[in-house]
Amino acid sequence: MIEITILVVMLLAGLAVGFYLRHREGTVRNAPATLDRDTAARDELLVAAGVTGPGPAVLHFSADWCGPCAAVRRVVADATADLADSPQPPRDIEVDIDADPALARALNVLSLPTTFVFDAEGRERFRISGVPKTSDLRSALSPLTAAL
Repeated sequence: MIEITILVVMLLAGLAVGFYLRHREGTVRNAPATLDRDTAARDELLVAAGVTGPGPAVLHFSADWCGPCAAVRRVVADATADLADSPQPPRDIEVDIDADPALARALNVLSLPTTFVFDAEGRERFRISGVPKTSDLRSALSPLTAAL
């Protein structure tokens, strides 16, 4: 009887963790404050990727073998197209994780797809793991595209 109880408890714990992770996936989260963002190597990699510029940038990591990355491409393209007429239109930057693993390491990318939103100064503002919703991404980008 105790084995069945342990099995049921483990199954319920697994379900709870699964629901939590599923709920968290694709949500726009503020950038973690614990990462060291002021390293010269990281800044060099971001400049090389094209993150710095006149307006905000949406940087998303993908790979040929990543199925959900195609959905991220569509979501980012839709959100940036919706805000193309704003004073500081956002830029869509896609980086292949296999071609640029150094940037992925510098930004602490642990899974694909991962999307970042950078402001005009090149500071990381948001991080999204999984496929974001177009409306959430648009909401995160809108304040960054307004005129100064």
